[in-house]
Amino acid sequence: MNASTEAPQGGSLDSLKWVLVFVLLAGAVFGNYYFGDQSVLVRAVAVVVAVAVAGLIAAQTEKGKTFITFAKEARTETRKVVWPTRQEAVQTTGIVLVATLIMSLLLWGLDSILFEVVGFITGLQV
Repeated sequence: MNASTEAPQGGSLDSLKWVLVFVLLAGAVFGNYYFGDQSVLVRAVAVVVAVAVAGLIAAQTEKGKTFITFAKEARTETRKVVWPTRQEAVQTTGIVLVATLIMSLLLWGLDSILFEVVGFITGLQV
């Protein structure tokens, strides 16, 4: 890859935006505890507004724009997935449960055998 495509795009303005985002989020947490005697509804609305404003500011940064693009592409790919039918899901779940039961019984038996062997060798019985 060449150096021009690897250069960071953000700069000091993005850094300032991220500082503002973290100050808003810290202020929301602090305000929620500081105004603990206020109505829960008022505090919840204030926190939701602060988080929404912080999210909008974060979305204006290069990393925020990259994240939004990634989320849109992920949503598009999720829509392309062929989901199993209910019957397929139930059958697969049953197979996993049976396999787990068989493995747990095998490991329990092996553990019991090893416990007895070690007890026989050391002469200690529990």
